[in-house]
Amino acid sequence: MSLKRTGVIRKAAAKPRGGVAVAHHKNTADMPAERLPAPPTVILPMQQHIGAPCEPVVKVGDTVGLGQLIADSERPVSAPIHASVSGKVTAIGETPLPNGVISPSITIESDGEMRLFEGIAPPKIETKEDFIKAVRDSGLVGLGGAGFPAHIKLNTPPGKEVDTLIVNVAECEPFITVDYRECLDNSWDVLSGICTIREFLGIKNVIIAIEDNKPLAVEELKKLAANSCNAKQNIQVTVLKSRYPQGAEKVIIHAVTGRKVPPGKLPADAGCLVMNVASVAFVARYLKSGKPLTSRSLTVDGSAIAEPKNVRVPIGTDIGYIIEHCGGFKTDPYKLLMGGPMMGLALIGPNIPLLKQNNAILAFSANDRRTKTERPCIRCGRCVKACPMLLTPFAIARFARTDNFEKLEPLGATACMECGCCAYACPSGIPLVQYMRLAKSMHSEQEAKK
Repeated sequence: MSLKRTGVIRKAAAKPRGGVAVAHHKNTADMPAERLPAPPTVILPMQQHIGAPCEPVVKVGDTVGLGQLIADSERPVSAPIHASVSGKVTAIGETPLPNGVISPSITIESDGEMRLFEGIAPPKIETKEDFIKAVRDSGLVGLGGAGFPAHIKLNTPPGKEVDTLIVNVAECEPFITVDYRECLDNSWDVLSGICTIREFLGIKNVIIAIEDNKPLAVEELKKLAANSCNAKQNIQVTVLKSRYPQGAEKVIIHAVTGRKVPPGKLPADAGCLVMNVASVAFVARYLKSGKPLTSRSLTVDGSAIAEPKNVRVPIGTDIGYIIEHCGGFKTDPYKLLMGGPMMGLALIGPNIPLLKQNNAILAFSANDRRTKTERPCIRCGRCVKACPMLLTPFAIARFARTDNFEKLEPLGATACMECGCCAYACPSGIPLVQYMRLAKSMHSEQEAKK
């Protein structure tokens, strides 16, 4: 399909820095999300976002409706949690998360009715403060995988001026296609969300950033931009070359605006707000219905999955239940991931609840195993070339391994976003991401001592 330039298409502002070329494997691109039946139970961890965990506001034995508030926190960086099914609270206990953390959790036994909580109504919004509060009340966190509370991101810090909203449709990880489907299946929600965000935040420019391996979505987004909120709106589509990790915040900001986010700073310091396309569309739906974040779409794929598909599932649903509705495993899974193959977390088994920020479940057979035998570094520099943050991973790994913090500190390991490009490019099979994490933990320990 032709991607000729039009009045709403703009070129990338800068060449991509680093990154690696990965196979796309967008096997489910032609599959709209299929809504699964209500699961028998859901387990809702209190830690489904970056920041402070929530505390239950219900007790065992309570009957709850779909969308009812069940947990919240008074801490500023947090996001409330709502019942994703109607039914009865049967337990308040603990649940292991994919990262190994044990989180307090609430278990709800579904009554199968998916009965909407009677208190749900569209929020009344007149000011920016009303808008920020409504987004917080919705429980929205970044649906692209980061899990950062959306109301914090939308509330520009004092002294910062944001002039550009970047709608992130890069979806650069292999296999995952839910953002692509969001553009095709809910395009007017995307446009409505864009218009609402820019209206209440006073943002001048909107750039929808998408990789060139999604031509149908590019055409749909071009139509959106051409039929935008009003004739004065400046909504443009930037088509980026497909290269991982194009969708990372700092990478996509540099690609579409040419601006750089300094180490330790936020996108607002570069005058930008970056939001995942599914998050933008959800804002529009919430303001129309008042229904908070209780379900999400995700991709289920991989060589061990019998029937790969995109699905819409209540948050807290057991991953095993989701896989069962995708035909189950057609072979014993060698690796089960929550998220993409580059930055996803390996699971010890399928009995883990779906989280708000989880955009994929991938299961691979032993035939897909591609392991490298670790050998000494040959100083080839491929990790440096691949790093989108312009770091020197081989040097950081060397000093982290020898616990040499004095030489490690100036190398800026804290800027690492753990995208995995360095390890992917390393011909010696060195687990560079693990060493980067070690370096970052050493930095945190030193900071704690000050």
